[in-house]
Parts: sequence; C-alpha cells; structure tokens
Amino acid sequence: MSKKIKWPVQEQAHFLKHVGDLLSRGYPIAEAIDSISLYLDNKKKREIRECLASLKEGYPFFRVLSDLNFNKDLVSYVYFAEQHGGLANAIVEGSTMVLKRDADYKRLKGLLSYPIFLVFLTVFLFYFVDNALLPRFLVLYQNMEVEATFFSRVISAFGTFMPIAFYLLLTLLFVTSLYHMFVFKKYRILDQRKKLIRIPLIGLFFKLLYSHYFSTQLSYLLSGGMSVIDALQVFEKNIHEPFSVELGQEIKACLSTGMDLDVAVSSYSFFEEELGRIIKHGQENGKLDQELFFYSRHCLSKLEEKTEKSMKIIQPLLFSVIGILIVSLYLAILLPMFQLIQGI
Repeated sequence: MSKKIKWPVQEQAHFLKHVGDLLSRGYPIAEAIDSISLYLDNKKKREIRECLASLKEGYPFFRVLSDLNFNKDLVSYVYFAEQHGGLANAIVEGSTMVLKRDADYKRLKGLLSYPIFLVFLTVFLFYFVDNALLPRFLVLYQNMEVEATFFSRVISAFGTFMPIAFYLLLTLLFVTSLYHMFVFKKYRILDQRKKLIRIPLIGLFFKLLYSHYFSTQLSYLLSGGMSVIDALQVFEKNIHEPFSVELGQEIKACLSTGMDLDVAVSSYSFFEEELGRIIKHGQENGKLDQELFFYSRHCLSKLEEKTEKSMKIIQPLLFSVIGILIVSLYLAILLPMFQLIQGI
C-alpha cells in the first residue's frame, strides 16, 4: 500500500457510521464502503480502493482499518463486532460514541480557549503593572507617606509567587515526562491503568471509560452466543488493543482456578465497584449480556453527566480568578490615589 494520509478522527467516525447505516439496510460491506467513497476526496478514494482490494483478498475489516491508521477505539469496536456478528449496530454505536467524545472535547476546548486567552492577557498585564507601573506608584505613595493598601500587598505577593509557580510547573512537567518515558511505559498495561485511575478527579473518568469499554464488548460477545471463556479468548486475540489482550488473559486465568467472574472483575481497581455486582446479578438471573448492555449505557450516561458538571465548574472558576486579579490590580493603584485626594 502507498503512504497513508491522516484521517481526522471525526471523519473516521463519520465514515464508519455511514458504513454501519448501509450495512443495517442490507448492503454487503464492500458495496457499502464503495458507496461511501463517492463522497470522499481523491486521496481518500484511492485509500478506500486499496481497502476494498484487501477485503477481497480475505483480510478482516478491522485489520484494513488498522492499516489505514484509524483510531484504536474504532478499530477495536470493529474487531469485536466481527467476532459476534453484529457488525452494523456495533459500528454505528462505536462511531457515535467516538463522535460524542470528540464533540465533548471540542466543546471543552471552546469553553476553555477564551478563559485561557484571558489568563495569558492578564498575566501579561500583571507583569507590566507589577514591574513597570506599580513600583513607581509605590515610590510616589511612600514619598507622600501614604500607607500601602491590602491590594498592593496582594499584588506584590502574587508577583513574588508567580515566577516560582511557573518554574515549579515546568519542573513538574519535566519530571512527569521523564517518569512516563523511563518508568511508566515499562509497567504492564493493566498496571498502567491502575495508576491512571489514582490521578485525582481525572481518574474517575478513566474508571467509567474502562468499565464502559469492557461491559460493552463483553455484552455484545455474549449476546452473539459465545460463552464467557470464548468471549475472553476474543479479548486475548485483539492484538491492536494491548489492554484487551492482558485483561482477557488474566481473567481467563482467574476463572481456570475456580474464581467466579464477578470476583475476578471486582479485583481490578480500574473498574467501577458496581460492575462486579452487575455481573453477579446477571449470572444469577441468566441475563448477563443484557445486564452488561444496560450497565454500559449507565456508564456512558455518567460520563456525560460528569463532563457537563466539569464544564460548568472550570470556566466560571477561571473567570473568577481572572476577575479578582484584574480588580486587585486596579484597586492597588486607585485606592492610594483616593487617600491622596482626601488628604488635599
């Protein structure tokens, strides 16, 4: 194959979503892909023709997408879908989830872009006032025996703290990068997940994502008629997602020792605690696939809810900090002036 161009994640998801829609209407996969290619530019059409040629040679669809450098989550969804036979629905669902996540990311980026711009503008303004303007006013006020105000002291303290905070942040980023390159990458994938969920606040999102991923894929495999062991073997063979491989191997090993599935799953800290209870309940009532399916929707709903709450907190908080700093800058200069005017 020729050198691959980089498809934006949104385009990848839209492409697969349209393929899934056509598959659900009875199109063969090659015909569905060929129909969607009519709406693509020439470079992508060329790649799609290579994709169709690979499919005709017997390559699975997920491997073709992997060769096209598609998003790992999308490739993983297609891989599992080809194992359980519900390709159309799974592709649509996986694409919709990735599109929703991309939209949330863009929305968060949009919400933060203006406050971040204001932060940089305020820092620049603060630097100018603290180093060029305020010292001159302070000398003037001292000569005229005007007492420094609370806001002047706040600005001076902030001016002393800001460079220290900046260098501490750079040091933290440097140390974190070194830790990631030389320590974190050497851990097994499952151990990496256990460490990621310990990150304050962000770890809660990771737990929901991992729980949603596992419950979604296992529910589809079980609903396709597979046993739990067969489903875990599918996880093991998903070489494009090391997390699936290690997870399938470990849980299968636990089951071979006589451990129950719910106990094995509950032993992983990167899953939500209730996932084990859901599995136990599903095994008791004989509807494990349905219980996992509804639980995956519950995880997705909680993710959306937490994202909304985060967006409603972050932006007002940034605006508040910026507002307090700007007001302090003005008052540090203006209040002593009022004292001078009153003394005249």
